[in-house]
Amino acid sequence: MIDSKIEGKIARITLNRPEKRNALDDRMIVDLLHALSLAGLRHEVAVTAISGAGPDFCTGMDIAMLQETENANVLEHLESARTLGGMYCAIRRHAHPVVAAVRGRALGGGCGIATACDVVLAAESAQFGYPEVNIGFVPAIVMSMLRRTVGEKRAFEMLVSGKPVSAREALEIGLITRVFADADFETRVDEYLRELSEKSVSAVALTKRLLHHIDGMSFEAAIEAGAEINAIARTTEDARQGFRRFSKRK
Repeated sequence: MIDSKIEGKIARITLNRPEKRNALDDRMIVDLLHALSLAGLRHEVAVTAISGAGPDFCTGMDIAMLQETENANVLEHLESARTLGGMYCAIRRHAHPVVAAVRGRALGGGCGIATACDVVLAAESAQFGYPEVNIGFVPAIVMSMLRRTVGEKRAFEMLVSGKPVSAREALEIGLITRVFADADFETRVDEYLRELSEKSVSAVALTKRLLHHIDGMSFEAAIEAGAEINAIARTTEDARQGFRRFSKRK
């Protein structure tokens, strides 16, 4: 259900359940967690990309699986929900940038995967949305990513309307990073990944860690956290070499 491979400095993870529009079930969630963990352990990897096999990125939770657990008690449901939440946390905690390459629909939990990523690259025809309310469900876990990404009013509208938005509209509200034409989507994604993978691994990793760490901090606490990372960054070999190169150009 999950395919993963390493191509130079890029780890590629593919949600591979196209017959179900890459809908998430328990096995797929665990496999994605495993693939993310392995990518994080590979010292040569600088960027991890997540895409979907077939016409859609991911259409959310597998409703058939949820129906099978209809008679489970609340503690059993909570355990399953926490595993899903752990998947989003793993993307956010991942040492390297995680890039979502979205074709087709990214809905519900699938939209959550994309939004949890550091960068979202979308094909022109892609759609993003949270349709849970349409079946009497609540987009509860994914709400945390959406609320951190777009304004409160737009987040509320997306969550309670259940209507998807186009890639262009998603770009306008800050939900995604870039939109590429369908015809050259793969090429543009590869170019973006290669360019990002050439950046200093240590600098990018420390930047990602600090950006997420200061979320919700007071101004003073965020400045102090920044000072600590600044000090750490000065000791890295990438920074030392960069300082030397800059000094030689002057």
